[in-house]
Amino acid sequence: MDDKKIKIGVLVSGNGSNFQAIVDALESGYIKNADIVCLVSNKAEAFALERAKKHNVAAIVLDHKSYPDRKLYDAALVEILKNQGVQLVVLAGFMRLLSPVMIDAFPNSIINIHPALLPAFPGLDAQKQAFEYGVRYTGCTVHFVDSGTDTGPIILQTVVPLLGTDTLETLTDRIHGEEHRTYVEAIRLFCEGRLHLEGRRVFINEQNTTIYA
Repeated sequence: MDDKKIKIGVLVSGNGSNFQAIVDALESGYIKNADIVCLVSNKAEAFALERAKKHNVAAIVLDHKSYPDRKLYDAALVEILKNQGVQLVVLAGFMRLLSPVMIDAFPNSIINIHPALLPAFPGLDAQKQAFEYGVRYTGCTVHFVDSGTDTGPIILQTVVPLLGTDTLETLTDRIHGEEHRTYVEAIRLFCEGRLHLEGRRVFINEQNTTIYA
């Protein structure tokens, strides 16, 4: 493994389709200067673990039920990620809120994707929230993770129109497809050192500045 590459740790709870999109981007060479060094799931039955094994990525189960509180769980998670040399933490369907223990260990180096145009419709069931509200447009948002729920600085957003023929299921499917593309692009920009954070605004530099945030 090339020590000059950004080491990525991915956190999951389920299927791992976003993880698969990131792996595909790495293997195709679209993301050139990064490696996924581990995938951690809080659920032993998560299919993402099988995806990781297929691509020779270290697959680790850390069951949150084995810990009495969120901070102790996150401390164990930090230890795993630090031992793997992780520099960028990618949440890919990780169904747990992070405590300050985790956030402080990786300042401005944890990213998440949310299936709505934040700050609209944060939290769970974002697609359903948008659909039932009757919006004309929704989409997905990649953001840095802070101590709030889906409140971190926004890196990229992709707009998905709500069509007259849409059901909640078709809308969810179209947003999910855009998630894969948008997340990959945000990770590429981070790993190329092209993201610069000023206050709440994330700027994208034309060239590598080695300033991630």
